Amino acid sequence: MQKDPQKDSNKRLRSSYVSAIISISLVLFMLGLLGLLVIDARKISDYVKEHVELNIFLQDQIADSEIESFRENLQSLPFVKNTRFVSKEEALDSLKKELGEGAVSMLESNPLPATIDINLKADYAHPDSLRLISQLLAQNKMVRDVVYQETEISRINKNFRTMGLVILFFCALLFFVAIALIHNTIRLSMYSKRFLIKSMQLVGATKNFIRWPFIRKGLSHGLYAGIVASALLGGIIYLIETRFPVLGQLSDLRIMGILFGCVLVLGILLSGVSTFFAVNRYLRLRMEELY
Repeated sequence: MQKDPQKDSNKRLRSSYVSAIISISLVLFMLGLLGLLVIDARKISDYVKEHVELNIFLQDQIADSEIESFRENLQSLPFVKNTRFVSKEEALDSLKKELGEGAVSMLESNPLPATIDINLKADYAHPDSLRLISQLLAQNKMVRDVVYQETEISRINKNFRTMGLVILFFCALLFFVAIALIHNTIRLSMYSKRFLIKSMQLVGATKNFIRWPFIRKGLSHGLYAGIVASALLGGIIYLIETRFPVLGQLSDLRIMGILFGCVLVLGILLSGVSTFFAVNRYLRLRMEELY
């Protein structure tokens, strides 16, 4: 039984399209993962910074109503994320848990002051801001002292700054690699159609008439690849939320939607532009150069 050349040609064409879509999907998936890393790195940085505490030690013999009013005023300040009041008794109980009952049993009275623990917003959790904030709070007559871990905060900011530069470098590198991979994938898929392109040109078809069907096909391939890559990213995000609940809580549906939209647009744009240049390349070649 003789094979139908048309069926074989259609089969090879479909295989070429599927291979191109899969290749572009994987590249877009890598870019999406990098975008997810950038988003979560920023959120993790903010999460860590907002859990750094600034401790306000209060004077003794202050009425509860005054303390509550002071805490409410602190909560209304633009740089404060949240506040927590710790009484003298709670501070002593915490000390007993850390050192043991016997270590504090000899104390005749409770020497620990009441405190208000403050978590600052991430934008203010760096040494210069903390220094100014602690000086401002220390001016209040109810405040005995303001304490924070200056060395730890400096180290946190330095580490996240270094990590940001490393991520930025890999973002730029991977983006250029992704463009090259997608362009090469499309150029290879267009290679089998080089004679068709040249034949259409030889019978008098205009360049725009030749380009448009290929560009339209490239745009649709980019859309399909973007959908596949977004589905894979959605699966990764689901796994993160399932396995690491703390990181899952950092997810923002609006930002995730923007990320998926960027993957789709990037897939359509890169595929369409690469197809345009690939078709142009074969339009410029002479007939003998196609072999």
